[in-house]
Amino acid sequence: MIRSFFGLTRNPFDLRDLELLPGQQEIYDTLQVHGQQGGLCLLLGVPGTGKSVIKQALLRLPENQYLVATVARTLHTYTNTVKILCEAFRVEFDSSAFKCERRLIEQAFSLNHAGKCLTTILDDAHLMDLANLRKLRLLFEDFPKNHNLVLIGRPNLLATLDLGVNQDIKSRVTYSVLTKRLNPDAMRDFLRRELDRVGLGHNTFTQPAVDLIVRSADGVLRKARNLCVGCLIEAVRSSNRTIDIDNVNRVLMQPHWQKEVDLTDF
Repeated sequence: MIRSFFGLTRNPFDLRDLELLPGQQEIYDTLQVHGQQGGLCLLLGVPGTGKSVIKQALLRLPENQYLVATVARTLHTYTNTVKILCEAFRVEFDSSAFKCERRLIEQAFSLNHAGKCLTTILDDAHLMDLANLRKLRLLFEDFPKNHNLVLIGRPNLLATLDLGVNQDIKSRVTYSVLTKRLNPDAMRDFLRRELDRVGLGHNTFTQPAVDLIVRSADGVLRKARNLCVGCLIEAVRSSNRTIDIDNVNRVLMQPHWQKEVDLTDF
């Protein structure tokens, strides 16, 4: 609908096509180095600050040089997590987790000898049972030494790992980073760059509309992206190719954009 109305060939603010911002690029480059040297990396941040964008960039690495396995369903049992890893490493799953572990280790060494860099990503790692995480850590101990394990989660994962019982995991961390909220200027640069990427003029959003979006997003990329998409939909509905402050306010009137104190009369 948005593409048709504005005459575009690509979806604006599409997560799958987002380009890395400078700070995200630095994190991505560092994770790539650890993917070649091996390590245990922590990518932490509050929701919407760019962790998923970095993960998507890692998943786009060329398959002839990298194997990037991702486990997004971290609330699973250990056996089901191993099953997901078998799918990612293209290993036939066996009902016995022990047999699967042996096959995964053999496949990891086979891929490593073929010259591939191996990275395993555990998304929402702060939700994972630490007993399962410990079992996975022991499994990956038998992987090639240049295998990289990346834990993506919220900052409270660091506090959990700081507990004495979890020092065996924390002591193996080789790199950790917090994704931060964007300052207003960086957020404006992000909006302009996304408009450039799909071929929309900067004047598609009026300056007051941009200022309101930046204030409302509060430095969170996901909020800015969702708010801009909502504004574009409102523009299509009103058959207006320019998004002004009224379009933004109509989106901000939706309950999920309002603070709890604003909803007391509902």
